[in-house]
Amino acid sequence: QVQLIESGGGLVQAGGSLRLSCAASGRTFSDYAMGWFRQAPGREREFLAAISRTGITTYYVDSVKGRFTISRDNPKNTVYLQMNSLKPEDTAVYFCASANQRVVAARDLFKNVGAWGQGTQVTVSS
Repeated sequence: QVQLIESGGGLVQAGGSLRLSCAASGRTFSDYAMGWFRQAPGREREFLAAISRTGITTYYVDSVKGRFTISRDNPKNTVYLQMNSLKPEDTAVYFCASANQRVVAARDLFKNVGAWGQGTQVTVSS
């Protein structure tokens, strides 16, 4: 059973940067697309970005395109989310996610999540 553990969250001023990490264990990391979501208080969980098994293909929601970058290091079983130009509205709990099947493409991860991490809090002050 896959386990996902996020780290790297914290408090940052508007305009600042953070890099989130998600370490995976329990299955062959490079066999699955990965992604990042977030959930703000009182709101539904929101898809942010996804990356293919090889890392060649990435997808972003419009609200973070150009500011956030997803990447992965398969030998380290880790996926990252580099967040730049942070805004107060980026405040949320951030979750990494793994696809539920090997055949799931990155573009379809948002509707085919097989495992979630526990989340890491990101707070952006104005």
